[in-house]
Amino acid sequence: MLAPVVDEALPADGLPAERDIEAVLAYHDADARAAIGTLLEDVRHLRRQLALTEGAMSRGMTRGWRPGYDRD
Repeated sequence: MLAPVVDEALPADGLPAERDIEAVLAYHDADARAAIGTLLEDVRHLRRQLALTEGAMSRGMTRGWRPGYDRD
């Protein structure tokens, strides 16, 4: 169920599509600092959500898998 969302979010090379970058900049009126700030806030929020999820899920559900907080 998650795979189509991930496949849509990132192209095969793993880099964001040019249109996505343009959309983020357009939302922030071409202010790159504001765009970066918002994206960093999103990362912090998602890391908190991941930490909460990790604490709530059982080891049996994931067969010992633990989420990673950094990119490989």
